[in-house]
Amino acid sequence: MSDVPEVSPTETWQALNEDPRAMLVDVRTDAEWTYVGMPDLSATGKPVVPIAWQLFPSMAVNPGFVEALREAGLTPEHRLYFLCRSGARSLAAARMARAAGFAHVFNIRDGFEGPLDGEGHRRTVSGWITAGLPWRQR
Repeated sequence: MSDVPEVSPTETWQALNEDPRAMLVDVRTDAEWTYVGMPDLSATGKPVVPIAWQLFPSMAVNPGFVEALREAGLTPEHRLYFLCRSGARSLAAARMARAAGFAHVFNIRDGFEGPLDGEGHRRTVSGWITAGLPWRQR
């Protein structure tokens, strides 16, 4: 079990709709936001907070990640739900945020596209898209 609570995309959607302190932080890269798509939170009245955990194309960890959270207006009182492609980068980002004083962090299990299926494809097993939650191409 992870030291950061893991929640499903559906549980995240519910929190975003019901908790005014809940915010979604998408930690994927700009290339992923552009070419794969992003959650559409317009129904919640909240924005997606896009802050890359790793910088494309080198994939080095973003040294300004925590500062970018603060610059986005996020505070330790917020409940931060971290999203990546499949749940690994978002877990690392949530851990760093928690170490920086953001006490209420959650990792979105299986991320935006979910794990690979038996044929090597995503979007078929689980994740934000597979759960039927709103998303859009940029």
